[in-house]
Amino acid sequence: MFISEAYAQTAAPAGDPAGAIFMQILPLLLVFVVFYFLLIRPQQQARKRHMDMVAALKKNDVVVTSGGLIGKVKSVADDEVRVELAPNVEVRVVRGTIAEVRSKTDPAPANDSSAS
Repeated sequence: MFISEAYAQTAAPAGDPAGAIFMQILPLLLVFVVFYFLLIRPQQQARKRHMDMVAALKKNDVVVTSGGLIGKVKSVADDEVRVELAPNVEVRVVRGTIAEVRSKTDPAPANDSSAS
């Protein structure tokens, strides 16, 4: 009375089994491609730009740390940067925590007094 009769389903047609497997994997491949172009690749590019920016730090650049402190670079060592926050107030900051370079220092103009 509570149990209904179960009927066996007919077997799938014996077509191309490789095509059937490919059609089952295709949505997973499409999802991976979309994730790659919308998430993974932009993140890699942003990381590369940040690494290039940190590698190009030099004295007198105005920087913002990831903690929100704004200061001027006084010296650059291998893995740390000395940042002056106020007159006579310097902090040591790990290079990777520099979030932004606000203003880069321009190279000094060449002294071409003989050309005039």
